[in-house]
Amino acid sequence: MRTAIYPGSFDPLTNGHLDLVQRATKLFDQVVVGVARSESKNPLFTLAERVAMVEQTVKNIPNVTVESFDGLLVDYVARRGGQAVIRGLRAISDFEFEFQLALMNRKLNEKVETIFMMPKETYTFLSSRIIKEIGTLGGDISTFVPAHVSDALAKKLVKNPR
Repeated sequence: MRTAIYPGSFDPLTNGHLDLVQRATKLFDQVVVGVARSESKNPLFTLAERVAMVEQTVKNIPNVTVESFDGLLVDYVARRGGQAVIRGLRAISDFEFEFQLALMNRKLNEKVETIFMMPKETYTFLSSRIIKEIGTLGGDISTFVPAHVSDALAKKLVKNPR
């Protein structure tokens, strides 16, 4: 079985993330969305909240599972029996950082391949950081994230305005 891991903090999950998940399912038998603990990024949502939002989003996609993980990505990929890591590239500016990560991961475990995927053009400008910023400033994010994520973000920002 060909398994890909799609790692990220998903704080919050965007329609761009979902686009990559859906397209990755056409290339792999199983896609595992690995929600990283990422405490160093000071996430707005807890790990459990992020996992729950992703689970709700992908619940009707049969070959997708969602898990949280901590530690080195290559160790997690090996534990899950994955063959590849999926990474999204929105713009040229993403490439240098993602390329460095892919090379480091290969150095740490040469069996793990990195597959770069570009989102649909309509999602190339999306990032979780921008979504949170728009939401914080009272903007409408409903076209950029699944409805339940928009609701969760609105509730979170009322409790924790940044």
